[in-house]
Amino acid sequence: MTARPGVDARSAPGARAAPGPDGGGAGLDPALFRGAMTRFPSGVAIVTTHDRHGRPHGFTASSLCSLSLDPPLLLVCLATSARCYPVFARSPRFAVSVLREGHEHSELARRFAGKSPDKFSGGGFVPTAHGGTVVAGALAVVECAVRRRVDAGDHVILLGEAEHVTLPERGGRPAVYVDRGFGSLCGADCARSGTPRGPGP
Repeated sequence: MTARPGVDARSAPGARAAPGPDGGGAGLDPALFRGAMTRFPSGVAIVTTHDRHGRPHGFTASSLCSLSLDPPLLLVCLATSARCYPVFARSPRFAVSVLREGHEHSELARRFAGKSPDKFSGGGFVPTAHGGTVVAGALAVVECAVRRRVDAGDHVILLGEAEHVTLPERGGRPAVYVDRGFGSLCGADCARSGTPRGPGP
């Protein structure tokens, strides 16, 4: 999953990294940074596009956020080491499917976080009226035109302007990713009762 690498023993409480020559982050132990980021919960989405032959490509993203309402902009981050990176580096459009909590979408997220050359063979996708390929039953779908690409370390930031938004009538809760696993938001019912909801499968 983009920007959600694992943690090793060096990220244990109290671990310290040697400062860089300038006292900044140049000498920071990457495991510490990864460990900190895995503790920040985020939603989960699958981002899709097509190559020049019309074949779909996609990846799982947790680094996704809205940027502007006027114009309607969002950004999503993709590792340059990703198998689908060359396609996204050229494609003029992409679609974002916001995933729901539950086994079906969490398994889909795991599949698209890997490097399989045939991620779409397992199904779970539908075409849109605007030529996109998106997750069936997604909590929300945003189809975007690429407005800019920004190199950022070992990732690229895709800046997209929303052209079409689909909000299914069926509501639900989003998939949440934290500490290298899937969890759930606590709804009003368990908030009132004080019943915790732990990580999902």
